Amino acid sequence: MKILVAVKRVIDYNVKIRVKPDHSDVDLTNVKMAMNPFCEIAVEEAVRLKERGVASEVVAVTVGPRAAQEQLRTALALGADRAVHVDTSAETDARVESL
Repeated sequence: MKILVAVKRVIDYNVKIRVKPDHSDVDLTNVKMAMNPFCEIAVEEAVRLKERGVASEVVAVTVGPRAAQEQLRTALALGADRAVHVDTSAETDARVESL
């Protein structure tokens, strides 16, 4: 069995968030980004399952800009076997837009 773990790029939890002057969004200039801590836990658990012999391969995947490859490298460092990056310049957001 292969395990696919989705990882998300988020603002590092140690960083104080700044809002843009027009209050339209979060100011991301010169902000340290990191892997979502819950995604990190998921990668660690998938690696544990592989070590126990339950899974044969752990694949990490993310959707986002080129800079999101940093989070995939983190997943590989945690023990994932492969990483897949879906490169997009579109704004990726977890919020659901109403149709």
